[in-house]
Amino acid sequence: MLLAAVVAAATATWYFLRPAAQTSAPSGPPRPMMGWGGPVPVKTVPAERGELDVRLRAIGTVTPLASVTVRSRVDGELIRLAFNEGDRVRKGALLAEIDPAPYRVGLAQAEGQLQQNQAQLKNAETELARYRLLFEQDSIARQQVEAQEALVNQLRGTLKSNQAQVDDARLKLGWTRIEAPIEGRVGLRRVDAGNLISSGDSEGIVSIVQTRPIAVMFTVPERDLATVREEMARGRSLEVEAWDRDDRKPIASGVLRTFDNQIDTATGTVRLKAEFANADDALFPNQFVNVRLAVRSIQDAVTIPADSVQFGSRGSYVYVINGGKANIRPVALGASDGVKVVVEDGLEGGEQVVLEGLDRLREGSNVILADSDGSMEGGIRAPGAPGAGGPAAGTRPSGAPSAGAGAPGTPAASSGAPGGPRPGG
Repeated sequence: MLLAAVVAAATATWYFLRPAAQTSAPSGPPRPMMGWGGPVPVKTVPAERGELDVRLRAIGTVTPLASVTVRSRVDGELIRLAFNEGDRVRKGALLAEIDPAPYRVGLAQAEGQLQQNQAQLKNAETELARYRLLFEQDSIARQQVEAQEALVNQLRGTLKSNQAQVDDARLKLGWTRIEAPIEGRVGLRRVDAGNLISSGDSEGIVSIVQTRPIAVMFTVPERDLATVREEMARGRSLEVEAWDRDDRKPIASGVLRTFDNQIDTATGTVRLKAEFANADDALFPNQFVNVRLAVRSIQDAVTIPADSVQFGSRGSYVYVINGGKANIRPVALGASDGVKVVVEDGLEGGEQVVLEGLDRLREGSNVILADSDGSMEGGIRAPGAPGAGGPAAGTRPSGAPSAGAGAPGTPAASSGAPGGPRPGG
């Protein structure tokens, strides 16, 4: 019994401590290492030579060229509204009407007083003519003539006052018809017909904004003001584009009209005003838009994407690909349109500049260039690209161990001993 137990223990020790069976490695070409110890996958773009439109970018607010709150000039009952909310109205169009009856009565009273004084003046002028004739005949004293002349002048003054009262009454009667002071779009009404309104109401009846044309207000840094002023002084019409809030789609195109007369010391910016025809009403008052102001055009310039530029202690630089290696190239930058930047010195047109994969690059790093579909040169795909990362799930390369077989250098996971039944004890 003791001998059998010793033999069984030795056999178990040999089984569990033996070297793992060697299996054949997967067939196929070896894959290069992609990481800190191997070639770095990158995407490059060529430095282009051509024309670049320098554009200033800003956030703007759509502002009507004119905005009016329509209020009544007289007091009374609002008997009619003659507009539909949201309609476009022309200048002089009827918007509302106040009960005109009290003002017609006031006009009639003023006209009656005027007519009465006209009759008195006519009689006084007739008397004055008679007094002058009698004075020439030495029949009356000069004092009577002078008194009559004073009466005539007094009645003439009263007549002017009566005429002014008539004009005032007629003017107030006209104000009972409220007309549009400008052309534009009306908003929502703020009072309904049947209400008593007053000339002191601050809310008014409705508002009108001019939307054709319309303006966009935006700011630019003070360092760019000199360029804008210089181009406008040359008589150039600077184009301004308004883009949607996501900065993906252009909404309208206009021209720069003017700029403010002072710089805001708190922000270091200056306000500019652009005008848009807005025939399709694409711009709406108080809407926020992204603004692109075309300042000037640079001819025969070498340009690269702004995202490819790196900044270090010695200035700006880019990674240039030469012979499968990445090399640092210092560059002198010029104007930019927000997407591309001009390289004034350090690059020539056609050189390949790294755009993606910059975070793992060093001077002299080996690189693998990505195609537009994410694959690498030589048939090797970048990590994350379709087909990258080895065989598809559920398949194994030719010669690879089947499920349950031990991997190279690891114990077998099956329950049976290789080559026969496991010895028992």
